[in-house]
Amino acid sequence: MSDETVTASAPGYLRRLGVWDASMIVVGGVIGSGIFRVPAAVAKQTGSGSEQLIAWVIGGVIALIGALSYAELGARRPNAGGGYVYLREAFGLIVAFVYGWNLLIVNHSGAIAAVSTVFVEYLGAALGLKIANPAPWAVGTIVFLTGINWFGIRAGSWLQNVLTVLKLLALAILIAVGLSFGGAPAPAAPPPSFQPFTFIGALMPVLFSYGGWYYVNDIAGEIKDPRRNLPRSLLLGMLLVATCYVLANAAYLAVLGHAGLAASAAPAADVMRAVFGEPGARLIALGIAISTLGFVNISLIGAARVFQVMASDGVFFRSASALHPRWHSPNVALLMLAAWACVLALTGTFEQLLNYSTVGDWIGIAAVIATLFWYRRARTDDAAALTFRVPMYPLLPILFLVVVAWVVATTVWESPRDAGMGVLITLAGIPVYWYWTRRRK
Repeated sequence: MSDETVTASAPGYLRRLGVWDASMIVVGGVIGSGIFRVPAAVAKQTGSGSEQLIAWVIGGVIALIGALSYAELGARRPNAGGGYVYLREAFGLIVAFVYGWNLLIVNHSGAIAAVSTVFVEYLGAALGLKIANPAPWAVGTIVFLTGINWFGIRAGSWLQNVLTVLKLLALAILIAVGLSFGGAPAPAAPPPSFQPFTFIGALMPVLFSYGGWYYVNDIAGEIKDPRRNLPRSLLLGMLLVATCYVLANAAYLAVLGHAGLAASAAPAADVMRAVFGEPGARLIALGIAISTLGFVNISLIGAARVFQVMASDGVFFRSASALHPRWHSPNVALLMLAAWACVLALTGTFEQLLNYSTVGDWIGIAAVIATLFWYRRARTDDAAALTFRVPMYPLLPILFLVVVAWVVATTVWESPRDAGMGVLITLAGIPVYWYWTRRRK
């Protein structure tokens, strides 16, 4: 299929991304700042280094199952919009709209605002600067990345490739340093007996760190030969992420030990500081800054295309359905998304919104994967064109949905107020949907 092929469902999108580009988007969507910080929280809930590593292996397997389900969905419907498109076709426009509503109001916009702020803080740490008010700088970051992506998917993916390679380099340095210079003291006492409920609790932050593989489905309309290349990119990207995550935890344990990791507020910086002093801590701070910048970039790329498709369906501002006549970017949708993320960054409201979004985010992922059962039953005519199927169907998708049910139940139990607010935000999308559909008519 030619680079210049235009998809029928999203006129104007050009298929310009290969397997490498799409794989870097998968990696960039998953690896943010989590692996540099979250392992300390996991260590507090595990009894030994071996439990720590097992938790990250299990988390990687669960995330891979989710990615495999998205791979078949992407092969069935290789169009811009990802999960929104699958939900619209399987469960109707209102369900798809509520999913997109959560992405716009909270999930993607809040993540862009939050991680832009984290980027500014880590960049300041790398430069030895204390930034008292990172919000204006976060807004500048969002504006800069929006400007890059204005010029289309090639500009955005080129930047993403560079940032992802740099973040992988930062992780490689961290892993090499930790495994080469590790000198953690032997534990003073044997590890405590295995505590299954505590261990299950440790999987929560691990699963959050593995999230983000689904961004590549949002840009499926711009991937060459997507029925083959999208599944390949998801598989390659997630295997690379899981390998990096497990090795990074091994490096933390080699230098800090399990007890030291549990006591660390910034394990990546502590590892580099232990070997190279303060310059090492600044170097890894720069790596984390680059990693977070890449995450913001891919969030803008993916989310803007979802909102452009929503606008084409008449359930978002009609002007947002337009693509730039030269660059074929969803420039209006991109501007609207960036503007709302800037508002969240300036007001600081993103932190609470992200807490509210946890339940809705996981329910959205579960709903998208549930569409796979509908496609298998109702779209048997797609079978001849399929190049990828989820192995061990329906066992693996069901297993993933069980895990999501556990995550949601745990979140509701531990944070009922935040979960309740998340439900209210989700339900608020229903009257907004009615408004858009009446306006469309």
